[in-house]
Amino acid sequence: MSGPSQVAEQPIERHAQLAEYLAAGGRPAERWKIGTEHEKFVFRTDDLKPPPYAGDRGIGALLRGIACCGWEPVEEDGNVIALARKNASVTLEPAGQLELSGAPLDTIHETCCEIAEHLHCVRRAAEPLRLGILGMGFQPKWKRDEMPWMPKGRYAIMRRYMPKVGSLGLDMMTRTCTVQVNLDFADEADMVKKFRVSLALQPVATALFADSPFTEGRPNGFQSYRSHIWTDTDADRTGMLDFVFEDGFGFERYVDYLLDVPMYFVHRHGKYIDCAGQSFRDFLAGKLPALPGEKPTLRDWSDHMTTAFPEVRLKQYLEMRGADGGPSNRLCALPAFWVGLLYDSESLDAAWDLVKDYSLAERHALRDGVPKHALKLPFRGATVRELSLRALEIAGNGLKRRAKLNRNGADETMFLQPLIEFAEANQTPAERKLALFHGEWNGNVDPLFREFAY
Repeated sequence: MSGPSQVAEQPIERHAQLAEYLAAGGRPAERWKIGTEHEKFVFRTDDLKPPPYAGDRGIGALLRGIACCGWEPVEEDGNVIALARKNASVTLEPAGQLELSGAPLDTIHETCCEIAEHLHCVRRAAEPLRLGILGMGFQPKWKRDEMPWMPKGRYAIMRRYMPKVGSLGLDMMTRTCTVQVNLDFADEADMVKKFRVSLALQPVATALFADSPFTEGRPNGFQSYRSHIWTDTDADRTGMLDFVFEDGFGFERYVDYLLDVPMYFVHRHGKYIDCAGQSFRDFLAGKLPALPGEKPTLRDWSDHMTTAFPEVRLKQYLEMRGADGGPSNRLCALPAFWVGLLYDSESLDAAWDLVKDYSLAERHALRDGVPKHALKLPFRGATVRELSLRALEIAGNGLKRRAKLNRNGADETMFLQPLIEFAEANQTPAERKLALFHGEWNGNVDPLFREFAY
């Protein structure tokens, strides 16, 4: 989840500024970047419990250790709650999950190097504290009330509000981890096409990355329980955004959607003011109950955009949000999948041809069925496996045409290999862990923390 926006405190004087802010993200193809974000769980290696913020072995101590790799600490109320460096940051999720928000980079080779450097630094800081780091979609062992809470103001507001609008929002906050990639668009028409393709194919990413089959030490009946959790978190700010496929969709229509997303907070003078459930439309009119007479700035608008959680999110770029967290090779695979589909014009056309006649019912059937069935979900006389193989073929062709080579002359298609392996074997990461659980782990998830730690 994001921290306070770094956008300038420019007053919003015209409604059109809201869409203009989104449109300002457009840039020519030669300037398109790749921004990868990933979250991971922290656990104590002796008892596997998630550490609290405070203490010699706490999350605060871990952040201070990571800062030695050249990061600048960011404090809130005297607590280090994030690290900053150039265009990247390390932030805390509500229960102490660590998130790297990577810098905008030119190639997936660079992205993968950034991930490797970050994980090396995290391991170096964690080992003296006897902490381990795990990448998967859902906390496999501990109950919700056994998860700690981090000292961040926005999380306190969300913690109070979530139970009012869904039954699984607190699980989303405390027990999930994801990997996502942020990608650019050229203009409104390019944004619309990329938004539609990525929404329609987001369930394919969910299936290929499905890695959250355990809850409180037992199989939960899902392959991506993380994805399922979003279906009962807050209907006002989640979902497949059917209006994206309607004629006339563009920046203005997305603004209308965001204005109907209830607020969480306003950030003022280093503090979060609780506005949960209040209306940004009222804020624009100077009628926000929490700040009567005050009107928002573009920074407030930027902050508000971070509180919508659809499967694909539009800011001044597009965020792909459908994948479970996982090991380092899958962290590199997600940007490869989406860059291959969206950053090459032939691949984008081919991907659109693949999905353009999907009905609303079919898109929802994919979204609703994939968390449980993943690659084996029936679809159009075949399964999601076949759809995944076709999407991977299109992505691979796009990466070949990009022809971004590393120092050894290899292109970016190498990063798709883990996903191709899952699709060809028709077996997700979740299914592989379930086989171990029912086999050599003898019904115990504890070995997972050792065998799949970074």
